Amino acid sequence: MLSLSCSPARLAAAVAALAAMILFVPGTHALEEQRGEAAAIEACDKRLCTILMQKNAKGNDLHCKLTKTWARSTIKQADSHKLSWAFGDARCSVDINLNRSHLVAVLTGAGRKFFMSPHTVHCVVELDGKLENVTATLSPKIHFKDGKADKIWVNLKEVEGPAGIKATLLAAAQLADGLGLFHRQMIKAINRYVDRHCPKTYPQLIAASPPPAPSAKPDKK
Repeated sequence: MLSLSCSPARLAAAVAALAAMILFVPGTHALEEQRGEAAAIEACDKRLCTILMQKNAKGNDLHCKLTKTWARSTIKQADSHKLSWAFGDARCSVDINLNRSHLVAVLTGAGRKFFMSPHTVHCVVELDGKLENVTATLSPKIHFKDGKADKIWVNLKEVEGPAGIKATLLAAAQLADGLGLFHRQMIKAINRYVDRHCPKTYPQLIAASPPPAPSAKPDKK
């Protein structure tokens, strides 16, 4: 399962960011990107890709503190006939914590379910010329099949903020988990992140990845 950039591939794990991509879509006065946003996302991206490509269950879990600023025009690209964002620009921050061994297990076929612990996303969203605080707590769930993401749920737990924004986020989560809206795009984004983004962005990690274990052969008598 973030990812906090508009492209899930640029946000760690297409996981916490997955939810952010679905839940936050921007309005009028532009919020400026904060210094260090891109560098933090890039550093987290590399650490995540290292885990995904090397598939080594031993080592530190993934911990990243990320912030991402969206322009309204960027978020509006996610509009559909069922859901539209009527607010302004947005900036969200989240502390991503992913269990390394559980992540490796689903990628190697040793496990089928990846459940994220609750993550709280803190945002400011433009509304009627003012910046409003919004928080959303989610606990994404991703089911894997043969090492590939197969099903996903945003699993939104709680939203706090102005009524209009809160209603929009709750509707987005219901459409995603209840009706499957965005489901195909999220699954595709996760698998593309693992299979294409990481190897293309960090080809040096391919050489460092362990070769597949040879199949066991029966002893000759």
